[in-house]
Amino acid sequence: MKPELNRSYIVELLRKILQTPSPSGYCHDVMKLVAEEAAKLGYEMAFTPKGNGILSIPPANSAAGASPSRGTIGLTAHVDTLGAMVRAIKPDGKLRFTAIGGYDMHSVEGEYCLVHTRDGRKIEGTVLSTKPSVHVYTDSRDWKREEANMEIRLDESVKSKEDTEKLGVSVGDFISWDPRTRVLDNGWIKSRHLDDKASVAALFGVLEWLKREGKSPVRPVKMIFSTYEEVGHGSSHIPADIEEFIAVDMGAIGDDLSATERDVSICAKDSTGPYDYGMTTKLIELSKREGLPYAVDIYPHYGSDASAALRGGSDIRAALIGPGVHASHGMERTHADAIVNTAALLLAYILEA
Repeated sequence: MKPELNRSYIVELLRKILQTPSPSGYCHDVMKLVAEEAAKLGYEMAFTPKGNGILSIPPANSAAGASPSRGTIGLTAHVDTLGAMVRAIKPDGKLRFTAIGGYDMHSVEGEYCLVHTRDGRKIEGTVLSTKPSVHVYTDSRDWKREEANMEIRLDESVKSKEDTEKLGVSVGDFISWDPRTRVLDNGWIKSRHLDDKASVAALFGVLEWLKREGKSPVRPVKMIFSTYEEVGHGSSHIPADIEEFIAVDMGAIGDDLSATERDVSICAKDSTGPYDYGMTTKLIELSKREGLPYAVDIYPHYGSDASAALRGGSDIRAALIGPGVHASHGMERTHADAIVNTAALLLAYILEA
């Protein structure tokens, strides 16, 4: 029987996480939030040197001092998102930026943003092309949207490089995009950064259910909340006791893919190759048994934290699942059903793996 997950808890926590800026490398605020939330549920989070959070869940037989016959299950989701960094301050006070993570420049044109200075200030701005008006530039429509042709206009009275520097802005400051989060009454959730904060919320849905029901997994479980996935090395190093590793990340939608925004996506193969046959088969079987809408897809332009762990030399079995998300690395959308059902599939796996 499918567990009764706390849907409102999952959605409200997701809203909080989405509204906390966390481009790769600038994750201290969101990690503080998730660590505090874990503590409320009775779980202590440890931190790796590069800032990943690791939360350990003992198995049901741990109180009796029994040693589990099989190794630890690892679950990972990443808190880091796409963003940018100040590359240069232009003579007129506008900012040239460099991307953090992989996205098309047209997907951020016109977006509001925050510049996070090293002394803690947050300065608002807007991303524009360097030819932003059709009333002024005859080639505005055709102007190529690439880093060299994009800039950030600060919402301050600046007319020179010196004016901007007086605000405390400098090269190397992080830039976060306005997530523009909308949670609709009919279950639709649209926002930037559902990749992968929707999966973080799903993991907390698992934790909340375990706490509320007083249940434990049959094997040790370690949840890893990674901070550098969007740049390729989030969970490249994982605890040595992990034998099975499930990356919980958004499922892509479009082209010849079958997943929808209400499905749990199960990825059989991505750009780094096929995922473990046995784990993937079990996830499919559990989805059928639990009555969870799911889809199996192949992502040729995708890599996950499980991929990073394998490339990092971990001798593990690995799988990849997550809620279906439309328009990934753009203006994303999913449905609360997909997030809740992702949590339900993870629970089914760890309660009898």
